[in-house]
Amino acid sequence: MTSRDSPNVNNSVNASGIRIAGADDIDAVVDTVTSAFLEDPLWAPVFAGLENPSAASSRLWRLYVSSAALRYPWTFITANSEAAAVWYPPGSEDLTEAEAAGFESFLVDLVGQSRADEVTAINAAFEDAHPVEPCFYLSLLATHGDHRGRGVGMNLLRESLDHIDALKMPAYLESSNPANDRRYASVGFEVANVVTVPSGQRVTTMWRPAKG
Repeated sequence: MTSRDSPNVNNSVNASGIRIAGADDIDAVVDTVTSAFLEDPLWAPVFAGLENPSAASSRLWRLYVSSAALRYPWTFITANSEAAAVWYPPGSEDLTEAEAAGFESFLVDLVGQSRADEVTAINAAFEDAHPVEPCFYLSLLATHGDHRGRGVGMNLLRESLDHIDALKMPAYLESSNPANDRRYASVGFEVANVVTVPSGQRVTTMWRPAKG
């Protein structure tokens, strides 16, 4: 199996309902990600004060979720999309060439020039900190607000990491909420760096060495 092939989750589907998201799951996954990041310390301020912050943020997450899930078979979800883990395999890009070309105008239309510049600066800081070594990149880990506190997100993360471990590959993430740092540490992630974004917030980047 190559890193771009779909993980074998047939057994885990029967046991836990975890599966790879498809086109029919996009709406539910976007809803979960939107709910999960409504109060995120890094991303909530980008949409604060807009007429409908939830709708605006949903448009941004839809772009990323659909681009990832429809190109790479590495977006894991629970049975009813209560939680989602959006992974990018080694050598992949967050957006297609066409999506990237239109991203700036998309952002300006979504949140205005000033906030668009802020998002661009955040993304640039993350890109600068991204490891050179090939790895799986956890772009988004989200649990819907209605299901928070039940461990579904961490269970999903563990399941997805099992498939990455089977490939003997490392994993990487940016923790936009300091409250989650210890949770990531509990599954083997280690602090790699601290990125300071234009707002002054410090975002911890974390690395999980290859297993096996």
